[in-house]
Amino acid sequence: MAALRKVLNSIMAVLSGVSFAAMVILVVWQVVTRYILKNPSPWTEELVSYLFAWMALFGASLTVSERGHMNIPVVVDKMSPGMQKTAALFAEAVIFAFSAVVLVWGGFSISKLAMGQMTSALGVPIGVFYFALPVSGILNMIFAVVNIYDISKGNISVLPPDENAAVFENLEQFEELGKKKKGE
Repeated sequence: MAALRKVLNSIMAVLSGVSFAAMVILVVWQVVTRYILKNPSPWTEELVSYLFAWMALFGASLTVSERGHMNIPVVVDKMSPGMQKTAALFAEAVIFAFSAVVLVWGGFSISKLAMGQMTSALGVPIGVFYFALPVSGILNMIFAVVNIYDISKGNISVLPPDENAAVFENLEQFEELGKKKKGE
C-alpha cells in the first residue's frame, strides 16, 4: 500500500507542479499580449482558471493521502487508543462516502450535463473541465481505502500528522543554532 501511495502522490505532485508552471507561463503570456503587444489573448484567462481548479483538487487528494485534513486534536487526545483508532477509521469512511457520492457520482453527473455547453474562449465542452471532480473523488477514495488499511494494520499512526511538531522541531534547531553562534 505504501508503494501505491508513493506512486500516486508522485504523479499528483508532478501534475500539480506542471499545472502551476503552466498557469504562471499563461499569466505572463496574458500580461505580455495585453500590455506589450496590445492584443490580449482571449483564451489564457479561461484556461488558467480551469488549471487552477484541477490543481486545487489534486492538492486536496494529496491532503487526503497524507491525512492532513482538518481535525480537532483536543477531542481526539482525550480518547482512549481504541477510540482514537475507531475515530480515525470513521473519518476515513466519511471521506470515502463523501468522495463517492459528491465528487464521483455528482461530478460525473455535472460533467455529463455540461458536455453540451462550450467554454466561451476555448470552445471546449465545459464538462471536460468538470471531470476534475470525479478524478479527484476516485483518488480520494483510493487514499481513504489505503488509509483504512494502514490504520487497521498499524502501519500509520491513528493520530493525524502533528503540524506543530515540525514547527517545534524547527524552533529547537533554531535555538540550538543561536546557542552555537553565541558560544554557549
